[in-house]
Amino acid sequence: MSKIGRKPIQIPEGVNIAVENRKVIVKGPKGQLSYELPDGIGVTLDSKAIIVTRDSDITKQKAMHGLVRSLISNMVTGVSQGFSKTLQIYGVGYRAQLSGNKLILNVGYSHPVEFPLPEGIKATVDEKQTTITLYGIDKQLVGQVAANLRAIRPPDPYKGKGIRYADEVLKLKPGKTGKK
Repeated sequence: MSKIGRKPIQIPEGVNIAVENRKVIVKGPKGQLSYELPDGIGVTLDSKAIIVTRDSDITKQKAMHGLVRSLISNMVTGVSQGFSKTLQIYGVGYRAQLSGNKLILNVGYSHPVEFPLPEGIKATVDEKQTTITLYGIDKQLVGQVAANLRAIRPPDPYKGKGIRYADEVLKLKPGKTGKK
């Protein structure tokens, strides 16, 4: 069995889980998420835990076993606690502001970049306008939106200007020494 797949998922207080026609529906205080189970993967519900099982030992099903367990675990965490990702903006004159459901980024281009936030994602910008924090219940969506924001102006390898994750460590390259 898969090491990750065989671990039961503990259900916290206030989270309800239902399985209907190969679809797992997780409801919690922060919202609702659903996931379509792949063929060969099953779910059994106890009063306090969920156990993910598989039909056979085919390599593809072994891989899907651990994946489905992780996805359902992330859904349970998302509807109970939520996920957040923090981005930092470095550079002179680089800033972000929130306007309705859009982030407006001034990151060194000739025009401000408007980034519409997808449904299910909330963002906050600090008072210095250099830190963006994204919130959501879907871990995959929060990470993808953060990656899309970072791709607008990735960090420069020489000066470090750009948008980067808060926990990202950048190794700066040395510049040219030049002739005298």
